Amino acid sequence: MAAEARVSRWYFGGLASCGAACCTHPLDLLKTQQEVKMRMTGMALQVVRSDGVLALYNGLSASLCRQMTYSLTRFAIYETVRDHVTKGSQGPPPFYKKVLLGSISGCIGGFVGTPADMVNVRMQNDMKLPQNQRRNYAHALDGLYRVAREEGLKKLFSGATMASSRGVFVTVGQLSCYDQAKQLVLSTGYLSDSIFTHFVASFIAGGCATFLCQPLDVLKTRLMNSKGEYQGVLHCAMETAKLGPLAFYKGLLPAGIRLMPHTVLTFVFLEQLRKHFGIKVPS
Repeated sequence: MAAEARVSRWYFGGLASCGAACCTHPLDLLKTQQEVKMRMTGMALQVVRSDGVLALYNGLSASLCRQMTYSLTRFAIYETVRDHVTKGSQGPPPFYKKVLLGSISGCIGGFVGTPADMVNVRMQNDMKLPQNQRRNYAHALDGLYRVAREEGLKKLFSGATMASSRGVFVTVGQLSCYDQAKQLVLSTGYLSDSIFTHFVASFIAGGCATFLCQPLDVLKTRLMNSKGEYQGVLHCAMETAKLGPLAFYKGLLPAGIRLMPHTVLTFVFLEQLRKHFGIKVPS
């Protein structure tokens, strides 16, 4: 009798990402709120003092909505196609195929998740605005509805190019590198397919995703904070390059503190969902 393995159901990636988002949402919020030279701990205390403990979860519905669009899409495409490709073949696909698949999945996921991402950023930024300037979206769906009604459907997809580009790098860093790291760790023979292996592989993947994404995040921040001095993304990249290669990695540590825990939790949750509720297939 053939041994049985389990593969993910198409929605497991979205559920795992939502679980991770519930744990790391305060870190996301604090990174959005962070003032110049203010440490995260100090920022957390200030937010709790002024708005209460639950304020650390402001915009959680939008964050979950983003994961159920962006992450669900990229995980569903990546894992479904990867499992289809490996079915009946000798071993996993080569790394370049994982990178290609991760790029396509991330690009589509980034585009699909753009509306929820925009509402997510707005809801997190709301609390640092004066009371009379706050949008006060009740929840993510209210935000999506109000943007569509007040600013038009097209506004929901403003920033889709940047979101899709970032989706490519994050997905290659997270999904493609996680698969490869897990494969390499298991091939040593020292570790079995356990939570510790998942932790090690996801920690590596989180580092890769942070490193790949940081240049894009730096450009995005510079463009958002600019007062018209940049003519576009390419011009901004050229001006940043004049400051030296390290300029593209400004804020790498805070970015890692935010992205790496989310990556680790996502894959630990995903592997547990797969192990206990996945579809049984002959291995």
